[in-house]
Amino acid sequence: MNRIVLTKSKARKIILHAAGLSKRAQFGKGMEAVYKLIDHLGFIQIDTNYVVERAHHHTIAARVPDYKPEWLDELQADGRIFEFLTYATGYIPMHDFRFSQPVKESFLSRRKPLTPAEINLMDKMLDRISRDGPLMARDFEYDRIVASSGWWDWRPSKIALERLHLEGRLMTTRKKDFQKVYDLPKNIVPGDIDTTPPTAAEFARHVVHRALKALGIAYVKDITRPARFVKGHSVRTELQRLVEAGEVCQVEIKGLNTAPLYMLPAYEGRKIDLSDDAFILSPFDVLNVLRHRLRDFFDFDYQVECFVPEAKRKYGYFSLPVLIGDTFVARMDSKADRKQGVLTIHNLHFEPLKLTKPMVGKVADAIETFAKFNQCKAIAIKKSNNKPALSAIRKVLC
Repeated sequence: MNRIVLTKSKARKIILHAAGLSKRAQFGKGMEAVYKLIDHLGFIQIDTNYVVERAHHHTIAARVPDYKPEWLDELQADGRIFEFLTYATGYIPMHDFRFSQPVKESFLSRRKPLTPAEINLMDKMLDRISRDGPLMARDFEYDRIVASSGWWDWRPSKIALERLHLEGRLMTTRKKDFQKVYDLPKNIVPGDIDTTPPTAAEFARHVVHRALKALGIAYVKDITRPARFVKGHSVRTELQRLVEAGEVCQVEIKGLNTAPLYMLPAYEGRKIDLSDDAFILSPFDVLNVLRHRLRDFFDFDYQVECFVPEAKRKYGYFSLPVLIGDTFVARMDSKADRKQGVLTIHNLHFEPLKLTKPMVGKVADAIETFAKFNQCKAIAIKKSNNKPALSAIRKVLC
């Protein structure tokens, strides 16, 4: 068994490089850089929260300096990416389409038996889309019988569309207002794309390689996460086979006693230099969604607090991690008022570390760039736990 011993510092470099955060423009600039990033990560999570720009746009903009949100639409229209599920909903390279098939098959096999009325409704909606072309949920008759009881209490037609989507009989794109548009797969998937369902072993190998390419170093639970919706997957078994074959390495971190860790051999000898760029990151960034890795490798205890009752929040509703080099230096609770053109930072909380003047300057520059990305011309910082740093940042931004 190939076992590699790494320092914690080297491990952080590998993780950040794998996440595309070793430096700004790691994948270049322009729309092609966006595709290269998605192709490298294999998946960029979509989230609906609009307190600041949505997570998928935020994730890309942090890595592609000249990013324009419409480039995602163009990549979808060109048949280079598509939207579907792994552990959540996100954008996936189109050449990985066949590996979405086990997810669809699993949803179909686990679905409760439908009533004749539900089957009839799905057939009618599928038939209409095949005749009329791509449609949104609001294009169908309002068929709610009782009042909605909450956000996920969808009306029957919306449920039918989502079932058709999860089963693979429909696919989705997005309008500029983020509304889903449903269409037939044959109108979205290019004809030269392999749509053959993979074997269980092929799917498992794909999951292992994709996870480790994007995560750099990961636990078993991290590697299997993209297969969470696939019933009876064999990712753990295939991981061990890949380790025995030398295609995956087991990793030990000096001074860190953890569950087994894994890495692709290609990352072992790679020379990685981290820039001193400051990155303001989304809570749903690939680097941040696995909180235990942040604690273990970066000594950073992070939680997005929009899911925490207000009375228990420490840093704010939508606190964004701020990274410089391999260190998380701050958390920034922000809200973008696009109509007024103001980015309000309710709380700029610095971590307990020594801040240098260049670091403070980098944070100020990153805030200014982030404001422009959110269509805001003005920046208002309400409070911070570091008064000297706040004063210096305000001087730069004024």
